[in-house]
Amino acid sequence: MLAYTYKNYGFLELIEKPKPKLLNPKDAIVRITMSSICTSDLHIKHGSVPKAVLGITLGHEMVGIVEETGSEVENVKKGDRVTVNVETFCGKCFYCKNGFVNNCTDKDGGWALGCRIDGGQAQYVRVPYADQGLNKIPASVSDEQALFVGDILATGFWAAKISEIKVNDTVLIIGAGPTGICTLLCTMLKNPKKIIVCEKDEKRRDFVKNHYPNIITVSPEKCFESVKKESENGGADVVIEVAGNEESFQMAWQTARPNAIVTIIALYEKPMILPLPDMYGKNLIFKTGGVDGCDCDEILSLIEQRKIDTTPLITHKFSIKDIEKAYQIFENKLDNVIKIAIIN
Repeated sequence: MLAYTYKNYGFLELIEKPKPKLLNPKDAIVRITMSSICTSDLHIKHGSVPKAVLGITLGHEMVGIVEETGSEVENVKKGDRVTVNVETFCGKCFYCKNGFVNNCTDKDGGWALGCRIDGGQAQYVRVPYADQGLNKIPASVSDEQALFVGDILATGFWAAKISEIKVNDTVLIIGAGPTGICTLLCTMLKNPKKIIVCEKDEKRRDFVKNHYPNIITVSPEKCFESVKKESENGGADVVIEVAGNEESFQMAWQTARPNAIVTIIALYEKPMILPLPDMYGKNLIFKTGGVDGCDCDEILSLIEQRKIDTTPLITHKFSIKDIEKAYQIFENKLDNVIKIAIIN
């Protein structure tokens, strides 16, 4: 089968690999019908994910059809259309039982697919703990509608959930990339009083304005001024940082009011520093990633009810044979790209 592979630092290649086989009775083999490219894939390419294994097939955003199941798999069967969770989790350890599935203690627990075991930018993928890692797609939901459920939409849902958003809150979301927009969609479900999206790219600000006209959009240069104007207590009640750079990291705590919640879900390519002397007295509550992606059934139900729609994010589609061109467009942010669907 074709598989897009992390060959070496800075070098990815589309190669032929053997079709995966069941290794455990809890495994399933899924024939991938559609996958996508995530910024985390670029982090692997750039060498900023130490756990990533050379030779691994990339990809952790995917949907497909169950091809084969192990003898202990109960929740899905051959022929089921499914989303694939970004995380592998056993469902039985302390962390899984408490909903912290990203910290599953299994050897393949947490973010494994496309990082430590072969992922889904391929024609087939082996999914460990398939009963937890696969979710059946409702008949009325298309592959495009379900594509982001297992990763960036689960991330946005989780971020909104742990941020304890209240109806009178002003929420600042920093970053309007794909994960930022998914976070926005899930924040909107909480019905806060105001949502501000800070994004440096004018075209992405325009995307938010066009699709979500009730959302306040602002550039980084005007973010502090806008937050102060739109907030009742001198800063945002909740800040969710999705952009993932030094400027956005510092902006997150600086724009928050005292005693606010600052949720960090971005993945950084170098360490960030909190200037604690400057922050003294703000009494901020920090919550940090990565995602605990155990709400996929609920997310699929919200999509089925037409309460969430991420299809506008898919701006480009490519065959897996053209995945190198897709990566070039995504990495360099060409042609107003937001997300790319890779079709088998």
